[in-house]
Amino acid sequence: MPPGTGGDHLFVIRARTNNAVSRPDELCEVGPCGSEALQRGTVRYVLARITILALVVAGAVLAWGGRGWAGEQQVEWTRADLVAALERGPGPSKGSATASVVLVYFTDFQCGYCRKFVKETLPKIDEQYIRTGKVRLTFRHMAILGEASVQAARAASCASDQGKFWEYHDALFANTSPLAFNAARLKRYASDLRLDEQTFATCLNSTVHAKQVETETLIGRALGATGTPAFLLNGQLLLGAYPFEVFQRGLDNLLAPAPRAAPPQPRQ
Repeated sequence: MPPGTGGDHLFVIRARTNNAVSRPDELCEVGPCGSEALQRGTVRYVLARITILALVVAGAVLAWGGRGWAGEQQVEWTRADLVAALERGPGPSKGSATASVVLVYFTDFQCGYCRKFVKETLPKIDEQYIRTGKVRLTFRHMAILGEASVQAARAASCASDQGKFWEYHDALFANTSPLAFNAARLKRYASDLRLDEQTFATCLNSTVHAKQVETETLIGRALGATGTPAFLLNGQLLLGAYPFEVFQRGLDNLLAPAPRAAPPQPRQ
């Protein structure tokens, strides 16, 4: 079974590429976590079109971004479809719903580079772009560092059900001990945030958010996110915990008004 798939579904993801794009060796110093290729220094990737063949067993239904399927059938998604679902589909977000730039943020709560981004870079993006209405930030899970990562992702989604996703997100990144993500600790963070403890425990002990975490992780990989943190800036993939200045340049370029076309020259 391919990595990131569960027992109910078999996904075969085929990526057809045209031109390879090299990522700089600098990525080794800024992450992302969970990528052996990046640790070697260079990753080549481009997804021009993604086809997902879904075989759903026992009548299970998987819906994503308003499109779903049941039984046995083939569903084809373009890269643009997946990006749009990630940008506008249900999930935690910050900023204006009408912002012209959408920053999709993939993370694993055990990832040290993700913690670095949350501590050093995200507050500056929040202050200068999100709170000012220029950029909308959308969170997506990419739980790739083991079962504890999956458990933490599910817990964050349970907190989201009670309107405390971002507070719980911050609590997870503030705790770095080896046992930070066991069930008892995850429930304690919920208690500290004054969530309904019984509701949270019932959610965490169930599999209600398992498919969400699995699906977002799978789509992130399909789009070329080979580790965390990973980002989509209006669909453009960026890998690694870059300093704020890198995001600033990218966001400012996307926010800059399009240059006016030169008026046609009169014929001589």
